Amino acid sequence: MSDASAASAATPSAQTSPLPGAAAKALVGVLALQGDFEAHAKVLARLGAGVREVRTASDLDALDGLVIPGGESTSMSFGIDRERLLDPLRALVFGGTPVFGSCAGLIMLDRDHLGVMDILAKRNAFGRQLSSFEADVELSGLAGGPVRALFIRAPQISERGPSVEVLARVGGADGPVVAARQGAILAVAFHTELGRDDRVHELFLERVCEFAAARGRVDGAAALKRPLAR
Repeated sequence: MSDASAASAATPSAQTSPLPGAAAKALVGVLALQGDFEAHAKVLARLGAGVREVRTASDLDALDGLVIPGGESTSMSFGIDRERLLDPLRALVFGGTPVFGSCAGLIMLDRDHLGVMDILAKRNAFGRQLSSFEADVELSGLAGGPVRALFIRAPQISERGPSVEVLARVGGADGPVVAARQGAILAVAFHTELGRDDRVHELFLERVCEFAAARGRVDGAAALKRPLAR
């Protein structure tokens, strides 16, 4: 899949609200060097967004948003170095383009990797593959109740700066931070693309549509069927 327009062919999930035609003008890139990028692309397409797999710097041109998927952060780092993507990715983020990182994508956003989010991620914070688990996570700003989150070799946010907003913890009010936002950057420690609940992607796409509207590419008033609670 390159620039995808297969939203109508995708099977809707249990909690999906496809975006109207205006929002289809928004173009979201999915970093496709390694990991479960295809699953994210399918969710975005069925929600009505245009999707482009990102492998080189030129693939970043004209994007209204970027997803960094789960996978293996070391392999992603090698791919970013190989394709000389570090500076173009940083420029994209610092230019205000909305970015969504899940699982390894959260790690890639932190101070030790891309350095675009004022967090430090702890890898494999809940154990290795055999320690994978599911949990109901209340995400601040997300309507409709908790998200059923899938944690697979998941990280946690072990340190954060004052500009980082905590959106969710797991295991109680004092539990590890597993979701956060800083400006237009959204990061979650769990996999949002493997279940049947697309609300986290919708939350991200709301910001994408706002950004695209500011650039005159999308009618912001018509971008979503319904506003998400904040």
